[in-house]
Order: sequence, then C-alpha cells, then structure tokens
Amino acid sequence: MAIDAQFSSLGAIERVTRRELILDRLREAVTTGELPQGTHLAETELSASLGVSRGTLREALRHLEQQGLLTKDARGRLSVRVVTAAEVRDIFDVRFALESLACETVCARDDLEAVVAELRRALERLAESERGSIADQVAADLAFHEAICAASGNGTLLESWRRVSGLARAVITAAGRDTAIANMAADRHAPIVEAIASGDAERARAVLREHNDSAREAIVERLEAAAATI
Repeated sequence: MAIDAQFSSLGAIERVTRRELILDRLREAVTTGELPQGTHLAETELSASLGVSRGTLREALRHLEQQGLLTKDARGRLSVRVVTAAEVRDIFDVRFALESLACETVCARDDLEAVVAELRRALERLAESERGSIADQVAADLAFHEAICAASGNGTLLESWRRVSGLARAVITAAGRDTAIANMAADRHAPIVEAIASGDAERARAVLREHNDSAREAIVERLEAAAATI
C-alpha cells in the first residue's frame, strides 16, 4: 500500500472521530441545558467557538435535528427544541408502550436470570453516574432503559425505542436539573429490576407504569408552572 494512501486512511479516521466528538459535545450541551431551549444556533459563531469547520458542524447539527433535539424554522435556522407539556406526555406514553412490551417479553425468557444480572449491572452504572455530571446520569439512565428493550430480542422494538430516546433526551432535563436528577435516581429504577426478576409480567408492567407516570408528571408539572408565569 502506498504511503499517501495510508496517511489518507488515518486522516479519514481522525475526521470521523472529530465529528463524533463535536456531536457528543453539542448533545451534552443541549441535554444539560447549557444550551437552553429556544437558543438559536448560529453556524458561524458556533463553529468558531468549537474550533471546527462549518461542514463538520452541519453534520453534527443535522444528526441532532434528526434525533429531535433541534428544530428548524421556516427560514432554515436551527434552534434548541422547546418542549411542551403535551409533547412530554406523548413521548413518555410511547416510551412506556415500548418498554412495557419489552418487560413482558423479557419476563418470559428462559434465561431470565442472566438478563436480570445484566440489568443489575446497568443499575450499578446508573448509581455510579450519580457521582458524575448530569450528562453522565442522562447517558446511564437511557442506557438502563435501552438494556430492557435490547433484552426483549425484538429488533424493531429496540430501533423504535432508540428513535424515541432522542426525544427523551430533550425532555429529561426540560423541567430543570433538580427534577431530572430525582427522576434518574438509581433507587427509583431498582424496583423495575426486581419486578422483572420475579418473572411476573403484570407486576413488571405495573412497576414500570408507576415509574414512567411519576417521572412524566414531575416534568409536566414544572413545565406548566413555568408557562403560567410567562
């Protein structure tokens, strides 16, 4: 292989890595509220601040738009998505439908003990994330719920959940840091694991329903209270 071809290959890997780093950085900024909802994302200023080309930035912004974290107005300008209480209810309802089906499927697995062991590890990682940043907690929280869906063995269900998870990122911190941290606490997720471990699908769905609804309403309550003051 020619030397210039080798260098070209290494360069391509470097560019992909840089793009992913920018994507992760922007996702974290949106998820944690560092870039508040409604913030207009001006490409020139943002690319200069991040030290990347506008082309690389556009790729990252396009990906975040596809995930539902950004919205585009009639003039093509991108802004951080403003989440409404109605959207929160819709997102959580769809998420529950998917995770509820996953719980039912998981409870019927012959290797339930092994699946539960993996869920306990995901729960441990969630607990460990509480010592990190809120971005760490969001990632661990989503990873826990994704693990349940992955354990269902239903690829369509998992892919559907992953599409919804982009929107979930937008709503987790929508009601503020304190509400988000409370909703993501590991001790709020432990009962889900125990219910699945029992193999009782009805119990697992009921525990998941309580978890889902309480988190949803905590966010909705804060959003509606904030809207009332405007």
